[in-house]
Amino acid sequence: MAQKIKTVDHHGSVQEVTTNNITVKIISQSACAACHAKGACGLSDTTEKIVVVHKPNHGYTVGQDVKVILRQSLGFKALTLGYLFPFLLMVLVLIMLTVLGVGELKAGLLSLATLVPYYIVLHLFNSKISRLLTFDIESI
Repeated sequence: MAQKIKTVDHHGSVQEVTTNNITVKIISQSACAACHAKGACGLSDTTEKIVVVHKPNHGYTVGQDVKVILRQSLGFKALTLGYLFPFLLMVLVLIMLTVLGVGELKAGLLSLATLVPYYIVLHLFNSKISRLLTFDIESI
């Protein structure tokens, strides 16, 4: 039996079309935004996001309703690069500096400072990472 690939998908509309890319606006809602009591609690959260999908030789037009799809495994890769690795790096540096006898304040500030070069390097490899983490779209 074939295993179905798990995906995360959002409905959106095409905002811009170029030869190789399609810009799609999606509206991301938290679970609270769909709740029947959202007006009472004030926790509803709805945000608009713009996603650029690389898809050459497409037939999409501006205003067309589409479904933006991301494989769940790619979402976990993005989560790992954006949050897990920097957290582990920061904790590792904090532990190493504490073991070496550096004061707590200095060790804490230096461990936080390690995030700056990490995110700079992540930004420098943005094009390679964007090829790794790709979206797809389907017509609705």
